Amino acid sequence: MVELHFLEQKVKIDKGELISYTVEDYECIHQKGSPGWRNSDTEMFPIIGPVNTANYKVQTLRGEAKQDQHGLLRELSYEFVSQENQIVIFEKTYKANTKIFNSKYPAKSTQELLSWPYDFSFCKRFEITKEGLKVSFTIEGEEGMPFMLGYHPAFKLNSKKTVINSDEKSITLDEIKEAGSNAYPVQNCEGIVLNDEKEVHIKTVGFNHFMLWTEVDNMLCIEPITFYPYAVSQNNLAEGFQFLGKKPKEFSVLIAVK
Repeated sequence: MVELHFLEQKVKIDKGELISYTVEDYECIHQKGSPGWRNSDTEMFPIIGPVNTANYKVQTLRGEAKQDQHGLLRELSYEFVSQENQIVIFEKTYKANTKIFNSKYPAKSTQELLSWPYDFSFCKRFEITKEGLKVSFTIEGEEGMPFMLGYHPAFKLNSKKTVINSDEKSITLDEIKEAGSNAYPVQNCEGIVLNDEKEVHIKTVGFNHFMLWTEVDNMLCIEPITFYPYAVSQNNLAEGFQFLGKKPKEFSVLIAVK
């Protein structure tokens, strides 16, 4: 367990997973064991979305890759890299074509092993500043590697009157529930405000879209994404790929309580 403290902010991180962010004792993050979801945050990479009707296959320039919903990154373990002052860094690395056991198999998936035909490293960085908690991601890998990225944090809800505001549009919890497993899309947007007992502002760099998901009243997943996967069929999921260049790709999410 790693903890960061700055002013009235406190962060707890367990093996690279954000499990608590409090500001003046106000808890932002969904707590494990509470109804809704068994995690508190994770990442979706190198794909976002389901692939079961496509026989768990995603097309790349190096042939078909075997993936399950939201990719294989979540099946890898973070390694602690460093901690200094209000910054802590974790990393995951993957060697091309390494077969990874799918934790959803066999209860929730028929695909036992997952793989990806490219090497990559994935760095996750937490930093508390006076503006709030910044979560940054750096992706390095082979030039031309296709990928999508989604950050999947779950926020604790304390009010039944919770509303999401984005570009002057208000979205209710009931509307998000009605979207079901496809999640509620908020596209071409870099910032969202969660109006709960306090305002939680989520600002992003590099993602450009969000999707919102919940099945309960006490939790809401507000997920910055590079691509909304339910706009295409699972066989055409590759339409949402970006591609690595010679330089690493960087993305960030700032969470601020006001």
